[in-house]
Amino acid sequence: MTAGDATVARPALGRVRGRPGLAIRWLGGASAVVPLLALVFVLVTLFLEALPAIKLNGLHFFSHTAWNPGNTYGDSVVTRGVEHPVGVDYGALPLIVGTLATSAIALIIAVPVSIGAALVLAQRLPKRLAGAVGMTLELLAGIPSVIVGLWGAITFGPVIAHDVAPLIARHAPDVPILSYFRGDTGNGEGMLVSGLVLAVMIIPIIASTTRDLIQQVPVLPREGAVALGMSDWECARRVTLPWVSSGIIGAVVLGLGRALGETMAVAMVSGAALGAMPTTIYSAMTTIAATVVSQLDSAFTDFTGFAVKTLAEVSLVLMLITLLTNMAARALVRRTSGTALPVGRGV
Repeated sequence: MTAGDATVARPALGRVRGRPGLAIRWLGGASAVVPLLALVFVLVTLFLEALPAIKLNGLHFFSHTAWNPGNTYGDSVVTRGVEHPVGVDYGALPLIVGTLATSAIALIIAVPVSIGAALVLAQRLPKRLAGAVGMTLELLAGIPSVIVGLWGAITFGPVIAHDVAPLIARHAPDVPILSYFRGDTGNGEGMLVSGLVLAVMIIPIIASTTRDLIQQVPVLPREGAVALGMSDWECARRVTLPWVSSGIIGAVVLGLGRALGETMAVAMVSGAALGAMPTTIYSAMTTIAATVVSQLDSAFTDFTGFAVKTLAEVSLVLMLITLLTNMAARALVRRTSGTALPVGRGV
C-alpha cells in the first residue's frame, strides 16, 4: 500500500467513524421533537373535538355559571350547525374560578413552608437526620392522589370545618374582602379544604427540588456572608435564595402544574358544586379537572355527543391556562436570571 493510497483511505475511515456520531445526533434531535409533537397533537385533537362546542357556547361559556346538559333523553335540535339536546346551557366560570382559587391557596401555603423546609434540610439538620427526613419528603410526593383525597375527606376536612375554620369565621372582620372568610364552614368539603389538600400534595415537590438546589450553592459565598456579620436569615435571604431564585421559580411552577391538574383528590373534597360560584372560602365548588372526571360518565349518555365536546372545550381551557402559566414563569426566570436555565444570578 503506497502513501497515496493511505491518504485516500483516511477520509473514508473518518466517514465511517463519523456515522455513529451522526446517527446519535439525528436520534437526539428526533427525540427532542417528540414532546413538541405530542403537545401539538393533544392541542389539535382537543380543539377539533371541542370545535362544535366552541361554536355553540361562544364567549358566553366563559361568563356564565349554569351547567345544564339539557334533556339528553329527548329529541335533539340543531343550532348554528351543531346538534345538541334541548335546553342545553353550559358555563365554565365557576370551574375556572375554582381551579385558580384552589391553586392560589395551595401556593400561598406551600411556597413558604417548602422553602423553609428546604433551608432546614440543606443547612441546619445533621446529615443523617436530614437524609431520613428528605427520604420521607420524597416518599410523600409519591403517594397516590386518591389516598390523599380520602384522607382529606374523612379526617382532614372535618377537622378543618369543625375545629379550625369556625375560629377564622368568628374573628374575621366584616369588611368587603375579609368577609369572604365569614359564613358557614360546612362539613369538610369546599374551597379551603381543597386548597389545603393541594398544598399538602405539592409541598414535597417544591421542598425536595428546592433542597437539591440549595445544596448546590457554593460554600464560600455563604461563609463570606457569615464572616461579614450576617445572621442565618440574612445569609439565606441575600445569598442562598437569590443564588437559586430561578430554580425555585421552576420548582414552584412544577407544584402549580400539579395543583392545576389535580383530579381525584379535589373531586373528593371540593363538594362537586356545579353551576354555582363560591360565596365564601368554605363554599362547595369544583375545578376543571374534577368536573371532567366526575361528568365524563354521564356525558356519554348524551346521544348527540355535545356533552363530551363541552368537556373537551373545558379541558382545552385548562391546558391553555397551564401553558400560559408556564410561559409566564419562563419569562419571569429570564427576567430574574437572564437565562432560561435553572441557575441564579449569583451574588
